[in-house]
Formats: sequence, C-alpha cells, structure tokens
Amino acid sequence: MVLEQDADTVRQALSNAWNLQVGWEVCADVQTALNYEWLVTNGIGGYASGSVVGATTRSYHGLLVAALRPPVERTVLVTKIDEEVTMPGGRILKLGVNEYHGGVIDPQGNNFLEQVWLEGDIPYFRYRLDDNLTLEKRIWMEYGQNTTFVQYVLRGTLTSEDGQGVLLTLLPFCLSRDYHSVTQGSNDWHFRVNAQGNRCRVQAYDGAPVYSLIAHPSASFSPTGFWYWHVLHRRESERGLNDQEDVYQPGMFRVVITPGMHMTLVLSSEQTLLADLGGAHHEDAVTLALMRRQRRTKQLLTVADHSADTLPGRDPVLARLVLAADQFIVARPDYSQQRALRLAPRLSPDRKTIIAGYPWFTDWGRDTMISLPGLLLSTGRYSEARGLLKAFTSFMQNGLIPNHFPDQGDMPEYNTADATLWMFRAIDLYLKTTGDWSLLKELFPTLVDSIQWHVRGTLYNIGVDPVDGLLHAGAPGVQLTWMDAKVDDWVVTPRRGKPVEVNALWYAALTAMEAWAVRLSIDATPYSELRTRIRQHFAARFWYDEGSYLYDVIDVNGVAGQNDASLRPNQLFAASLAPDLLTDQQAASMLHMVTEHLLTPSGLRSLSPTDSAYHKHFNGDRLQRDSAYHQGTVWQWLIGPYIDVHWRVYHNRDALLPLLQPIVQQLWNSCIGSISEVAEPEAPYTPAGCFAQAWSVGELLRCWMI
Repeated sequence: MVLEQDADTVRQALSNAWNLQVGWEVCADVQTALNYEWLVTNGIGGYASGSVVGATTRSYHGLLVAALRPPVERTVLVTKIDEEVTMPGGRILKLGVNEYHGGVIDPQGNNFLEQVWLEGDIPYFRYRLDDNLTLEKRIWMEYGQNTTFVQYVLRGTLTSEDGQGVLLTLLPFCLSRDYHSVTQGSNDWHFRVNAQGNRCRVQAYDGAPVYSLIAHPSASFSPTGFWYWHVLHRRESERGLNDQEDVYQPGMFRVVITPGMHMTLVLSSEQTLLADLGGAHHEDAVTLALMRRQRRTKQLLTVADHSADTLPGRDPVLARLVLAADQFIVARPDYSQQRALRLAPRLSPDRKTIIAGYPWFTDWGRDTMISLPGLLLSTGRYSEARGLLKAFTSFMQNGLIPNHFPDQGDMPEYNTADATLWMFRAIDLYLKTTGDWSLLKELFPTLVDSIQWHVRGTLYNIGVDPVDGLLHAGAPGVQLTWMDAKVDDWVVTPRRGKPVEVNALWYAALTAMEAWAVRLSIDATPYSELRTRIRQHFAARFWYDEGSYLYDVIDVNGVAGQNDASLRPNQLFAASLAPDLLTDQQAASMLHMVTEHLLTPSGLRSLSPTDSAYHKHFNGDRLQRDSAYHQGTVWQWLIGPYIDVHWRVYHNRDALLPLLQPIVQQLWNSCIGSISEVAEPEAPYTPAGCFAQAWSVGELLRCWMI
C-alpha cells in the first residue's frame, strides 16, 4: 500500500514542511490539542517544551529546564506561564490551560488559541482576543545559555472608546527539581522571592539554584506565594509514573500593552545576565537575542546547503530536518580543564555530543554514532563531527567507547557490544565525506587497539570466535545491543551469542580498517585475513533457509548451532552495511520478508506479529513499555537500513519517497518539527516514547539526502 503512492502527490503533500502549523480546528478541541507538543533547545542540554495549548502534560515540560552541568543535571525551574488579558471594559480573558487531578481543565484558554506555527525553530502562538485584536507569543532560548525568552506582541487596533491598551497579566509557575522527579508542595514551604520592580529572583530552598524572571521596564511584579495543587501530567499517567505535582506561583507581572508593543519576560538561571535586561533598553537587548537566534538558523541552513535563502522553498523537508537535527547537537565541556583554569564552559566544535532524545535521554554512545551521519554529515557540520569522534575515542577503555553518560555526570558506562562498531562506521562515512585523512592518522592507533581488544576478548564476553571469525557477546544480567530494554534484573531481549547486526558491523569495521591500513602504508594482513574468514562463514551461519531470511542470533548463550529465528529488523544491516556478505537473491528474499512482516507507515516493527512474543501495544507502565520495547514496537530510525536495502535491491529512487512520506508527516504531529522515538505496532501507529529522537531524525535526514 505504501509503495503504491504517487511520488508527485507525496511531494505536494510535503511542500509545506517549512511552514508547519497547527490550526484552530486542533486547538479548539482541548483533548486533541493536548497531544501536540513543541520543543526549543539551547545547545548545552537545556530546553523549553510544553503542549501547544500551554498545559504541562509531562513532568518533563517547562519553559526553563536548565542544564546546570551541561549537558546534564537538567533542572525544571519554570514550568509555564499563564496569561490573562483584561480587555477595555473590564472583561478578563484567561489564555492558559491547566489540567488537574480528575481531568479537570481550568482555565480553557485553548478557546482563544487560533494558531500555532514554527518560524524557523521558534514556536509562535496566536490568540484571538476579539474581532480587532490578537495576542502573539513566541518562545526561544539563548544558544549556549540557560535563558528563555517569552515575548508577547499585541496586534490590531483599538478604538478611541477602548483607551490606550489592554492589561496583560503573566502568572509564572516555578519549581526547582530534577527533571525526572515531581514536587509535592507544602503550606509551610514558601520560595525565597526577591522582588525588584519589574524583576524577581527565585530560590526554592537553601542550596537550590537561583534564577531570575525579568520583564519589560514598564511591567510591575507583585509577590503572591501560592501553591497550585495536584496539577496532572497526563502523559505520565499513561506511562504508569507519578502523574501529579504541586507548582509554586511566586507572583505576577502586570503591564499595559498597546498594539505593536513588544513585552518580553526573560527566564534565566545564568549568574551573569545579558546586558540591559530589565532596564530601559530591555526590549532592544531582547531584539538582539532574537536576531542572534535567527542568524544562527540561517547559518545552519547555509552550512547544510549553501543556499539558506532558497532552501526552505526548494526543499522544505530538508530545511526543516536541518533545524530538527540541531536540537540534539550539544556541548559536553571539559570540566576538568575548566576547573583547573577557572574558566566558564566553552562551546567549541571539538567538545560536542548528541542528546539521544527529548525529553528524558542524555547522550548515549550508540545513539550518537548511529545519528552522526544524518545529524552532522548530511548537514555539513564536519568540524563538529570531527570533534565528537575525537571526544568519544578519548573515553575509550578496553577497546570500547561509553554506552552512556549518567545524568549526574558520574563515570561513563561501557555495557555495549555495538556502540564502538557504530563508531567505526561513523568514522568511515566521515572520511568518505570529508577526505580528512589527518583525523584517520590521529585516531588510527586507538582504532588498532580497539580491534585487538575485540580479537583477544574484552568486557562482557565480547570477543572473536577463532573458528568463524564472528563476534560473540553476552553476560548475565547485562543488555549489550541496541535492543537493550531491562526491567530491574530482567534483560528482556538478552541476545547473548552472535547477534546478526553486531557481526555485520564487525565485518564493516574490519573492511574499513583494511582500507585505512593500506592508505597509511601499514600492514593490512590481520584485518584482511579476519574479514575473509567472516565472509566465508557469515551467510552459511546466519542464513535461515526455511524462513528465507537471517537468524537474529546464532550460537545463542554460547551453544553452537542453537539459533534464534525471530524475524527482526536487525538482519537488514547485513545488506546495508556490508553488501558483499549476502547474494542479491538473499538480500531480496530477506527484504521481502521484512516488508511483509515488519514494515509499517511509521517505521519497522521490532518483531514479527506472528511471533508468540509479539506485543500489540507499547504504552503502559514501566513493565508494559519495557517488555514491549523490542517485541513489536515500531522504531522510526529503522527506516534507514530498510531504505538502504530497498535501494540495493530495486534501485528505484521514486519508490523511496512514498516510504519516507508517512514518517516525514509526523513533523506536523506529536512534537511539531521533530520525529518521535517509537510508535505503537498496530494502526493507527500512534507516536510514543521520546517525542523527539536523535536517530529518528538522523536516519530520516540521511535517507532524505538519497
């Protein structure tokens, strides 16, 4: 069905990807509108996010979620702002939306919300106040700072009877907590609020971060000190998590605004604030901040295509994905050096990493390396790719790069059999794209050491079988492949033995090492011999003749000849990463089986529906989600290897666009302007998991370039 769509029809449907918008028909239905989200990031791990109507449907939502130790220690400081407009004549319009325990929604300001859209990467909201007046709001962050700008402008005309303006009241809701937790308030707990005219400084308790709320100089701040009890986060209800929270209102800002006037509330946890904020030139400083954001957007498009002015019109999908990609690329400063020299964290190309997904992931080695080709190479950000690869190799231990950097900045974790091999692929694609052979020369000794560790054996029983040259891996209670769900001590899909995609990656790494050694005039024999041995055995060992596809894992649990015939998407990598491992007939047969059982409009299922272990649903409590995570749940990023193999088998470029179109269409849904982590395995394939995922955007972007 997907393959039969007309490519011209698909292109027409995608022509508005740059001008993403959510209209009144969605906003007017609050239950529908609460499913739409927006995201703004700051390049150091902090972000702002919420539902399009303003309600915090997740505990992770906030207008200021600061990364206090970039890119980690994310802390929710300001969750949202409710707006009230007092019209001429005294009528009060409440524009906010909040959901409380029991599903009570109050106020219902979505009735005034006319449209939400993205201008570049900045979300805009338009509220219809009456026949003559609208209020527009836009939100952005300062790149490299934990600072959010919330700007309002009144549009339209006022009659002589109406007077000079309308009264805008802003009601901020504040917290001070880790973004994974929730707050329970108390009548005895009052935040410390230092009010100074049009600004205030807030501190929740001793030792908590101090943050500032700064308004237009004509605004006035009045302390209140109210708790709002039992705010409901409906997305957390669906995920079986703590779904209620109390939020603190430190006070309110009031200002009379006139048509054309800008009024900006600045939220910041920075110790050194931008000059002129809060003073007579407050809005001038804000304008400069907005220009910096817009200029950076233009630079990103220029780097990606060298035609920033025309790219949104020529290829709106590419332009949109370039900006979506930027949200995941963040700094990981060298804190040891900065502490020694007493320097502030620096944003430089040589200390970049990739956030795996918003709102709750940090940077993961595997996700970073899978995402790098799409997020950095397809967008022309080669210096950042170079720095990222150098940074990750600097963390290598026992031949492995880190799998995970913990939220609190503790020591990295190395429980991965594939992240390092994905790094070899990322380096190979980087070198083919840039011709930067100086980086190869610099990294080659480390890469040699990594291969040697794999050959002689390293952590978690990762090592080479000397008979067939294939890589085995597995240790009790440890998840080592990308199918890494774990509930307490239960590894849902342990895949101990010789996983198919790990060995495709292993073969590709050896192929690259052989070519690199030749280029550097180094003996390539060890890599050539091992690669040849794998090629001799791979298809013979992995091909499941009865099913006409590849086993997912062979020699399961170290038992020779015990094979896992689960029909999974991992086999695609054997044809996408290493085309010479399978015959064209085998690749076509495997693709047919994957298409029949795993392909959906939203990506690929992680397990065939005919398998007894298949889960028809993903969402639910932690046990439900993690047990279904790789047992049928659809993953958008897997469209990447599917497109690679489809191109190899059919070599029909026109057939690729209809495959990508349904996933691109998600830019309009869920989190507008981005692509989610997973989707439900059955129609209507509702997006789930993280609302913005790095490898989903990265692989879609890489395929779009094809």
